[in-house]
Amino acid sequence: MTGRRANGYHNLSMIMQTIDLYDTLTIEKTGVPDISLTMNHDLPDKIPAEKNLVYKAASLMQKKYSLPYGFHIFLEKNIPAAAGLAGGSTDCAATLIAINKLCSLHLTTENLCEIGVTLGADVPFCIVMGTALAEGIGEILTPLAALEPIWTLLIKPDVSVSTAEVYQKIDERLTYIHPDTKLVMDAIANHDYSRMAGHLENVLETVTIPMHPVIGQLKEFFLRNGAAGSLMSGSGPTTYGLFQDKTLAYLAQRTAQEKYPDFDVILCRTCIPEDLETLC
Repeated sequence: MTGRRANGYHNLSMIMQTIDLYDTLTIEKTGVPDISLTMNHDLPDKIPAEKNLVYKAASLMQKKYSLPYGFHIFLEKNIPAAAGLAGGSTDCAATLIAINKLCSLHLTTENLCEIGVTLGADVPFCIVMGTALAEGIGEILTPLAALEPIWTLLIKPDVSVSTAEVYQKIDERLTYIHPDTKLVMDAIANHDYSRMAGHLENVLETVTIPMHPVIGQLKEFFLRNGAAGSLMSGSGPTTYGLFQDKTLAYLAQRTAQEKYPDFDVILCRTCIPEDLETLC
């Protein structure tokens, strides 16, 4: 985070990475202008469909391009909700991409990103995917060298984090540490993944961990169980560990499932956009 704008948004400088954990969207055109959204289970707080980013994206595309039909959308959630993993933004991005193809709108990636940022700051990255430096409010993207697949173990503890509260507490501080993003970018460019993993930083941890000490405990768990590095994702509460060894990753997953039976424990890998093209 590099500062705050007059409108309340924060200027950011962060590295974002796609992983092979995904939800599944099924979208069908209908003969009536209504939009329906159903999913395989309720989201936290049972958010009404009309407030879901998927619904908002479909509605925006319908109005913006005067589409004469509606959509029936089914969302199968696999990404934990309210986890700091940009699951909602990912679903929103997928909706924009799908409607663009389904309705033959012929919009470019840049066009889709311009629409996406009006719905959420993370949406443009979720459209572009890969490895990127995100600046501005998250919409200014600079592609970075692609990461080779790295085993990534995610643990989402059974706590709720308010992103608004986290940023409010950050704003109350006069100073805070700025992560060395350039060092990590240099490590990625040189394929020095041990150096990259050893210098992971997230300024929001300085607020979220005191509020939810379990996140700090999870970071310690990862490092004790063979992770090359560990960090909280976004504003939390999901915490992840990076493993260069497949066996260590599987052993850590098994240990975590036994130690934290009430937490979401998911093993995945980093990936490049081409890995996901067959899913779109």
